[in-house]
Amino acid sequence: MNKRFVGVLTFAFLVAAGASLVLYRVLINRPQSTKAAPVMAQVALASRDLEVGTLLKEDDIKITEWPGAIPAGATTRSQDLVGRGVITAIFAKEPIIESRLAAKGAGGGLAAMIPPGMRAVAVRVNEVVGVAGFVVPGMHVDILISGNSPGSSNAMGTQTQTLLQNIEVLSAGQDFKKDNEGKPIMVQVVNLLVTPVQAEQLSLASSQTSIQLVLRNPMDHEVAKTPGTALHYLFNMSKPVPSQQQNTDLQSQPPRPRAPRPAPPVQVAAPPAPPKEAPFTMEIINGNSKKEQKFTSGQEAK
Repeated sequence: MNKRFVGVLTFAFLVAAGASLVLYRVLINRPQSTKAAPVMAQVALASRDLEVGTLLKEDDIKITEWPGAIPAGATTRSQDLVGRGVITAIFAKEPIIESRLAAKGAGGGLAAMIPPGMRAVAVRVNEVVGVAGFVVPGMHVDILISGNSPGSSNAMGTQTQTLLQNIEVLSAGQDFKKDNEGKPIMVQVVNLLVTPVQAEQLSLASSQTSIQLVLRNPMDHEVAKTPGTALHYLFNMSKPVPSQQQNTDLQSQPPRPRAPRPAPPVQVAAPPAPPKEAPFTMEIINGNSKKEQKFTSGQEAK
């Protein structure tokens, strides 16, 4: 290889290495740009884990700095939160948001968890009615009633039908905390979240009929149209079960009046025959002879 070419190549390598070293030192000694400090805001946070139904006190609230903007529904004053009930669990160091609290003056406990326009109705249950203890807060159930319809004949036997569907369980016994694991709880009373109209129906049904709770998937909100059944159809499986509307119509229809029997024909007596007219007698005297000739009605004399 040409020595001159090797010398030029070596010189170019040394110049490139020197330029790289100078550029590296310049970049190292360059002053670093300072980042802007984040904007801090005062926000009310939970000082501890707050369970559902807790009535907030001063010790439960801590005003501290929060990086960035204030979360929607949060507040900076503890006076707006003291005395209000918790309707959704709040964890420690989490902002206390308006949507997780009951309205002012509603207090805490179970009553604070009832939405406006709804009611909580207590229903007495046992191990069977309460679905072996799996009816826990947060679950959804259907309500079946069994009994005899007033005014109906006993030929159908006991009847069962679905009264209410997709009803939320607000509390089980004295526990109104929602259990995500769905552990069974043996209780004597459950509180169901219903409308005022449903509360009337459920109160009457619990005193006049037998109630059975049926557990359903909380994500299933479809209302099934069931015809109901009766004891008569359990022993006559070949016959179709009529719909509830048909049962109601049959019970509400008055009995059909029987057609009156035709009266026997009246025998009319024949009118009496007209009396026979007495023949007209004509006496004819011819000289010494005398004879009589009788004429009937309509007969001409000859």
